Amino acid sequence: MWLRIASYLIRHRLPTVVALFAVTVFMGLQIPDLKMQYKYGGILPEDDPSELAHARFLESFGAEGNVLVIGVEDPRLRTAEGLQSWHELAEEIRALRVTVDGKPTVIIDSVFAITNAFEVVKHPTDRQFLLQAVAPDVVNRLPNAPPLTDERANEIVDEVRSLPFYDGLLYNPDNEATLMMVVFNHDMLNSAKRGRIVEDIIEVSDRWAKNTGIETHLSGLPFIRISITNKVKGELGYFIGAAIAVTALLLFLFFRNLAVVGVCLTVVAVGVVWSLGTMSLLDYRLTLLMSLIPPLMIVIGVPNCIYLVNKYQAEFKRHGNKMLALQRMVTKVGNATLLTNATTALGFATFIFTHSPVLVEFGVVSSLNIMVAFGISIILIPALFTWLPEPHERHLTHLDRVWVDTVVGTFVRTVQTGRGRVYLAALAVAVLSAWGMTKMVTTGNIVDDLPEEDRVLVDLDWLESRFRGVMPFEVLIDGQKPGQILSPANLKRIEEFQELLREYPEFSRSLSAVDAVKFGVQAFYGGDPERYRLPTRQERSFMGPYFRGSENAASDIDDANAVTSNFVDSSRTVTRVSANMADVGTLEMEELMASLRPRIDSIFPPERFDLTVTGTSIVFLEGTNYLVKNLAISMTLAILVIALVMALLFKSARMVGIALIPNLLPLLFTAGIMGWTGIPIKPSTILVFSVAFGISVDDTIHFLAKYRQELRTNGWNIRAAVLAAVRETGVSMMYTSIVLFFGFLMFALSEFDGTRSLGVLVSVTLLVAMFANLMLLPSLLMSFAQFVTTRTFSEPFIDLLDEEDDLSLEELQVQVGTSPGKGEEKHEDLRNRS
Repeated sequence: MWLRIASYLIRHRLPTVVALFAVTVFMGLQIPDLKMQYKYGGILPEDDPSELAHARFLESFGAEGNVLVIGVEDPRLRTAEGLQSWHELAEEIRALRVTVDGKPTVIIDSVFAITNAFEVVKHPTDRQFLLQAVAPDVVNRLPNAPPLTDERANEIVDEVRSLPFYDGLLYNPDNEATLMMVVFNHDMLNSAKRGRIVEDIIEVSDRWAKNTGIETHLSGLPFIRISITNKVKGELGYFIGAAIAVTALLLFLFFRNLAVVGVCLTVVAVGVVWSLGTMSLLDYRLTLLMSLIPPLMIVIGVPNCIYLVNKYQAEFKRHGNKMLALQRMVTKVGNATLLTNATTALGFATFIFTHSPVLVEFGVVSSLNIMVAFGISIILIPALFTWLPEPHERHLTHLDRVWVDTVVGTFVRTVQTGRGRVYLAALAVAVLSAWGMTKMVTTGNIVDDLPEEDRVLVDLDWLESRFRGVMPFEVLIDGQKPGQILSPANLKRIEEFQELLREYPEFSRSLSAVDAVKFGVQAFYGGDPERYRLPTRQERSFMGPYFRGSENAASDIDDANAVTSNFVDSSRTVTRVSANMADVGTLEMEELMASLRPRIDSIFPPERFDLTVTGTSIVFLEGTNYLVKNLAISMTLAILVIALVMALLFKSARMVGIALIPNLLPLLFTAGIMGWTGIPIKPSTILVFSVAFGISVDDTIHFLAKYRQELRTNGWNIRAAVLAAVRETGVSMMYTSIVLFFGFLMFALSEFDGTRSLGVLVSVTLLVAMFANLMLLPSLLMSFAQFVTTRTFSEPFIDLLDEEDDLSLEELQVQVGTSPGKGEEKHEDLRNRS
C-alpha cells in the first residue's frame, strides 16, 4: 500500500500540494472568527450536581460574579476635593459605552460608591419606607450650588460609615478603606460584544490614580478573568513564535541545511493554521488550555519531520538517487510515523471520555490535528524535496557525527554489559518516585497560576486583607413552602447562618433579605445604628404596614437595586445569601465546607430545607476534584487503548507488557518529582501524564518495529537484533527527544505557574522516557528474550517497516524539468544513476 501512496504523492505532488494549501487558506480565514472564553466554568459536565445547582441559581437570580470592585484607602476622600474626585470617577465609569452594530451600548448596569449610598427613612403618612440619598448635594449637584466643603465631605463619609448596612460592603470600620462597585450586565459581559469595557475601566482608574496620587486596587471576577484572558492572547503568539524559533535552531544544528529547516517550518506552520482553524470551525473558545494546542502542534510535528528527513538523507547517502530516496522515505517510515502519530492522538483523545467540556474540546482538537500533522508532513516533505536541490555532502555529515556515535555506542555497551546497573537504577527511580507520590497533593486556586508580582494577585491580596475576598459564594435556601421563606422564624435562621459565616475569616460580610429588614427597623427608629436588627414579635405588628407598603414603592435611586434587590424568587419559596470569600485552595475549601456543613444543617434541617451552596468558588472546587478523579480514568484508558494498538502491531501480549514498563516508569518519576517538589495536581498540571505517555510511547513503537525487522535480517539472533535496533533508532530518538525536551521547556517562560510546571514536567518525563526506551527496554528484551519474543511477534498484524521492494523510476513518472526536453533529460540521468 505504501508503495502506491509514495507513487501517488510524488507523481501528483503539484495538485496535491495546491489542494493542501487551498484548504489551509480556508482554515486560515476562519482564525479571525476564533472567540475567547471570558467566563469561568466548562470543567464540570452539564449534568453534574454542582453545575446544575449553579445553573439553577443563575436561572433564579440572574447573575453572580459580575461585579468589578475598585478599592482605595486614603484619608483624602474625606476632603471636598478627594470625595468629589471619587464621585467623578464613578460617573466617568458609568458613562462608558461599547459599540455594538455601530451603536453605543450600555454594558454597565450601575456604579455604587460612597457618594451613591442611600439610607432608609420612614414616611409616617404613607406608612412605608423610602430610600433617600446620603449625599444628594454631590450626586445631583446644581450649577449654582455652593461648593462642597471639607466639613461636608467628612460628614458624608461619617454618615455612610455609621450605617451598619454598608459595613464590609462599602467600608472597613477598622481603617479608611472603601470600595466602588461596578455592576455589569451579565449577558453582555460574557459575550464578544463586551468590547474593551474592562480595559477601559482599568485605564480610567489608573489615570485617576495618577492624577490624584491615590493608589487604586482593582479586583472581582470581571477584572481577574479579563486580565487572564488578555495574558492568554498575548502568550499564544509568543509561544507560537518561541516554538518556531526553538525548533528552527535545533533543526539547523542537527541538519546544517536551511532548506531542511524551511521545509520543516512550512510543515509545522501549516499545522498551526489548521489547529486554530479547527477551533474556530468547531466554535470552541480559546482558553488557557486550548492556547497550548498550536505550540504543541509545532513540538509534536517536528519529530515527524526528523524521522522522514533522516530517512531521506540516509537513503540518499546510500545510493545518491533523490527520487528513490524519497520513495523509500515514504514507504519505510510513513507507516511507522502514521501509527506513532495515531498512538499520540489516542493518548490525547482519552480526554474526550472525561465528559468535562474543556477537556473534551482539548481532546477533540489536539487528537484531530495530530493526525492532520502527519498528513501535512507526508504530503509536503516529499513534494518540496523533489523541487529542492539534492543535498550536498556537507548536509549529510550529521549522519556520521562522532558525538552521536559516542552516545549511541554508550547505550549499546550499557545494554550489552551493564543491564544489572540499568535495573538497579530503574528500581531506585521507582522506589523514590513511589515515595514521592505519597506526598502529592491536589489543590488549586482560581488565580494561583499567576506570578506573585502580578497586579491581579497584588490587588487581590489587598482586597482580601481589607474585605476578606471577592470570589462569589452563594447559598440558596429553599423553604419548600411558597410564600413562607421570609417568615419570622426563617429570618431568624438566615440571621444565625450569616452570624455563622462571620466566624470564618475566609468570608466577607454576607448580604441577604435579613439585612434589608434590619435596615427598615433602623429607619423606623430614626436611623439609630443600635436598632439595626430584626423586629421583635411586638414590633412586627406595627412595623408590618411599613414593610408591606415598601414592597411596591418606587425608588428614584437606580443604584439601590444593585444592592437590595434580587434576594427572593418570584414564588417567595427560595432566598439567597450572598457573600464573597478569599481565593482559598481546594484543600482549604474542602476543610472549610466539611466544617460548615454540619453547622448549616443544624440551622436548616435537611428534612425541612433544601440548601444549596454554589458560586464560582464552589464550582471551581468541584471542577478540580472532578478532574483529579478523571485523571486515573483517562490514564487507565490511554494505557489500555495504546496497549491494544501495540498488541495489534506486534501480536504478542508479553511484548506489550514489557513495552509498557519503560513508558510507565517516566510517569512514575514525574509523579515523584511533583510530590518531592510540592507541585500540586490541579487543572493546569493534570495534563502532564496523558500528554507525556501519548508522546513517549512513539519511541517504543519505533524501536520495537526496528527490532522486529532486525530479527528477520539477523536470522532470529535476538542479541544482534536488539543492538542493531539501538544503533538504528538511537539517532532519531535522540534528535526527537532533544526537540521535544526544548520544545516543551519553552513553556517554562510562561507567566502562568501551571503552564511552566507543565512544560518542565513533560520535558523531564520525555527525557527520562528516551533513556528508558534506549536502555531499559533493550535490556528487558535481552534478559527476557525467550519469554517475550515469540514467533507471533515476527508475524505482525500490520507491517510498520516495508521490505526493500521499491517502485521503478518509470512508475514514479517524476517530471522535474521546466520543459519536456529538460524533464526527459533529467529522467534519463536518474535512470542511469539508479
